[in-house]
Amino acid sequence: MKHTNKLRIGVGILLLVTLVALPFFNPLQKYLSIPNEIVTFNNQTPIEVPALGDNVNIDTTEENVQAIDSSEFYAKEPGKSQLVYEMAGLPIKKVNVSVLEDIKVIPGGQSIGVQLHTLGVLVVGHHLVKGEEGSMSPGEKANIKVGDVILKINGKPIKEMSDVKPFVEEAGKKNKKLNVTIKRDKETFNTTLQPVMDQKGHEYRIGLYIRDSAAGIGTMTFYDPKSKKYGALGHVISDMDTQKPIQIHNGTIVRSNVTSIDKGGNGTPGEKQAEFSIGENKIGSINKNSPFGIFGKLNKPIKNNIMDKAMPIALSHQVKEGPAKILTVLDGEKVEEFDIEIVSSVPQKYPATKGMIIQVTDPELLKRTGGIVQGMSGSPIIQDGKVIGAVTHVFVNDPTSGYGVHIEWMLQEAGINIYKPNKKAS
Repeated sequence: MKHTNKLRIGVGILLLVTLVALPFFNPLQKYLSIPNEIVTFNNQTPIEVPALGDNVNIDTTEENVQAIDSSEFYAKEPGKSQLVYEMAGLPIKKVNVSVLEDIKVIPGGQSIGVQLHTLGVLVVGHHLVKGEEGSMSPGEKANIKVGDVILKINGKPIKEMSDVKPFVEEAGKKNKKLNVTIKRDKETFNTTLQPVMDQKGHEYRIGLYIRDSAAGIGTMTFYDPKSKKYGALGHVISDMDTQKPIQIHNGTIVRSNVTSIDKGGNGTPGEKQAEFSIGENKIGSINKNSPFGIFGKLNKPIKNNIMDKAMPIALSHQVKEGPAKILTVLDGEKVEEFDIEIVSSVPQKYPATKGMIIQVTDPELLKRTGGIVQGMSGSPIIQDGKVIGAVTHVFVNDPTSGYGVHIEWMLQEAGINIYKPNKKAS
């Protein structure tokens, strides 16, 4: 019995050692390094896969992918294919290959002024109304909270702040309650609100601070020369009071002039100071405010006078750690090019923000700004002649570093489908 137990223990140890040692054998290492799937663009860099020696052949199943040599292949046209590893005529590994139609966009870098008009009016605070029965906020009593959006009053759409006052006055004079339609996050509901006569101002009030627009500055990331669709900022615009994403009805982007830079330091993010006029120099519309930036259509092409030709893009798994460049404005409207380092990049299969960590290495940019500053969000990141993403956030405790978002998710939000099917199949 003891001999049997010892034998079992010995076999177990031998199996454990074998399992631990297997990955260190070179042939197995190479086999495990073969990807299950490759996604690439037509007419870009060759497709390279690990070779497993002279006894293993790699072949393709479709003509859209052709061999250059034993482990390097060329994507001839968009479509799907497979690379099949064969030994003695038997398949030992299959790699799915998706060749996408080449997408090219024009990088931005221009400073832009942004004005958003909210969907309805946004509640940004409560205030007390001194009435006959004491001080209270009718809006708060009606369970209307900061961050809520007023969509309708008495069934009529509310588009701007001036739409609210006539309803309040009429209801107050007739001593009637308002029927208010509220949007709170993803929920929409109705509540009733009774205006109160303010003893100080002698006006009917509802005890709510509201806003119908927001403005700020940022940086253009890219635009598509064919559709004129663009993406900018690389992150959502939130209301400064509620800290919630602004749900927009529409918006406008204009040319912006950077007047000065407040240099950043540890614990204190810097900031671009800029001026713009919403009534002038309109360059495009805004139809979406998402976690990946703002998106819309340009009225006409714009130039940065550095890289004005359409450039290919890189998918998240194609981004490499190492040198890259950003385009941004530090003075006036002049777009300049600066060196950065991609510290890390996460290959993302699904849309997600903060896909890259970047660090400013350019001595001139560090001297003038201290690193990444507010207003630089959206600055396009260029690597190996490809647009790979945009600057999004600065690290508060290290203004030389911050996050970047991958360009493929911004393109998707802009309505540019990089994964569209092969034209031949349609």
